[in-house]
Amino acid sequence: MTLLASNPGLWVGMVFVFALMLGSFLNVVIHRLPKMLEAQWHEQCAELKGEVPPSRPAYNLLVPASACPACGHAIAPRHNLPVIGWLWLRGRCHHCSAKISGRYPLVELLTAVLAAAAAWRFGFGWSALAAITLICALVALAFIDLDTSLLPDSVTQPLLWLGLLVNLDGLFAPLPDALIGAVAGYLLLWAVYWAFKLATGKEGMGYGDFKLLAALGAWLGWQQLPLVILASSLVGALTGIGLIVFARHDRRVPIPFGPYLAGGGVLALLAGPALLGLWLHAA
Repeated sequence: MTLLASNPGLWVGMVFVFALMLGSFLNVVIHRLPKMLEAQWHEQCAELKGEVPPSRPAYNLLVPASACPACGHAIAPRHNLPVIGWLWLRGRCHHCSAKISGRYPLVELLTAVLAAAAAWRFGFGWSALAAITLICALVALAFIDLDTSLLPDSVTQPLLWLGLLVNLDGLFAPLPDALIGAVAGYLLLWAVYWAFKLATGKEGMGYGDFKLLAALGAWLGWQQLPLVILASSLVGALTGIGLIVFARHDRRVPIPFGPYLAGGGVLALLAGPALLGLWLHAA
């Protein structure tokens, strides 16, 4: 512990390697959690109809072992190493040669880089570990939302309560600021949702976005909410315009807002106080 605390480079390097493994687990969460929720919803619907839910084989974040989606063959541990396994296989299954998405190493590298940045920003201690926890949750939520347009309550709600708990002693923000941030984060997007719906008759975002911004407010305090909203709205708008103009994206098809909120949250976590200081100095 003393060695890690006195050697920032060693600390950041260790976090980077460990976060690669966390990123590998996040790939499992991103892929399996929506399927697990869907199975739960089917079971609940069956129970409401008075039917007996069909028996299913065990399926959770640990079982079954990782397998190729194309051929179903189990992935050997040496091929499951973060990033290295994908490069070793040259992005293809060892048994059927089906293509393996490059998003798997991307998630692993993204998690590792952001976690290492948090380790550098906060140094050795509980602040860095808490920040890495938040980053992992945001990475998982961002990619789940991209895939399914869902921000699961099973992640956003515990994340909100955990944010309030870590700020009991003001780890990232004084507890009153964190509590106000949670309430304000929810109500801000709730108000935008209803204003847009009353004006257009359409839903501009989902309730999961409210809960995610509430969680970010609980972690970072209400002072960081303007930065989160500004950064996420700006990047989201530019991305949406780019998709419509260059990718011919149908403007009637909604674009998930969760990834941009998650990105704004990471920016506020790692650089929020510095950016706020620059803004106040310039003003």
